[in-house]
Amino acid sequence: MNAMNRYANSADVPDFDAPQIVRRTRRRRAAGIGAVAAALLVAGGGTALATSVAGGSHSEASSTATKSDATLLFDNHGVTIPMDFSRLDLVLAKQALLKTQTKLGTVTEKAVNNCKPGSVVGVDPHTPKIVKSGDTVNLTLCAD
Repeated sequence: MNAMNRYANSADVPDFDAPQIVRRTRRRRAAGIGAVAAALLVAGGGTALATSVAGGSHSEASSTATKSDATLLFDNHGVTIPMDFSRLDLVLAKQALLKTQTKLGTVTEKAVNNCKPGSVVGVDPHTPKIVKSGDTVNLTLCAD
């Protein structure tokens, strides 16, 4: 038994620097979150730029709506949530607005290529503007 105690005490104890490991893990996590946030900002900025370039005139009889025209950015207590209204009908769009506690403004119709009649093709304000509870949202539906 005495020999086993000598053997057990002869090995070096591994040295772990726990605070260093925690700091390194936090740095990696923060860098990963930052990278994801930057990618989302770049993707959102590109969508807004494409929308502003491809927006065209609103007086055209027939045009093409993009997905970002029907995307609403909702501020939920400091967290921005993108909400895609494209292809929703008026009933479902009203339900979504009710959930966000926003008010329905004007509902207009617009002739748009390749859309389901009665579906939402645009919201105002749309991306990149942010909407909060109590704000008014206007909807544009695909004309029959």
